[in-house]
Amino acid sequence: MPEIISDKVNEYASRFSEPTDDLLKEIEEFTLKNHPHSNMLSGHWQGKLLEMLSKMVRPSRILEVGTFVGYSALCLAKGLKPGGELHTLELRDEDADTAEKYFARSSQADQIILHRGNALELIPSLNETWDLVFIDADKTNYINYYELVVPRVRQGGVILADNVLFHGEVLTENITGKNAIAINAFNEHVAADERTQQVIITVRDGLMLIIKK
Repeated sequence: MPEIISDKVNEYASRFSEPTDDLLKEIEEFTLKNHPHSNMLSGHWQGKLLEMLSKMVRPSRILEVGTFVGYSALCLAKGLKPGGELHTLELRDEDADTAEKYFARSSQADQIILHRGNALELIPSLNETWDLVFIDADKTNYINYYELVVPRVRQGGVILADNVLFHGEVLTENITGKNAIAINAFNEHVAADERTQQVIITVRDGLMLIIKK
């Protein structure tokens, strides 16, 4: 598997990026120590990018597909307008329980709403127009999530999709893993969509920035 970004680049970029707050540091330390899938955590560098993108958009309504332990939601919520809301969707109860505990301790506690269940069922049930969407859930459904949210994103609104380089597997000549195949198909799908414009940012495992025309 090819190396996407060297550890030296990651360390250098993190050193010159604004530090995270104490709650986010605690979440990161806890997850790295205790969660079997700690590699799924956004972490300092990408978390700070999510925060700053959210502050640029200044959203009233954010949708996050895939809460995990709540780190990315807390980063994105920092850009909410007063009275704005972030709705985050999580299938796994254990992760949702962890996220809820951290949300309750944050300064954005009253702006974050966690929904438990299957995102394919939850997304259509939310009667909102989204300013910002972050897709970071099961890779085989990325196209389905995208198609569900695009009609509900305002013109000029932003969709972010994580892991679009999928550990470098999408760079191989013959893609074999089901998740890598799904991500490559998603990247092709978005690139061909005339409703949006997109660019891949090579931070961590790849983040696609998509704007609705």
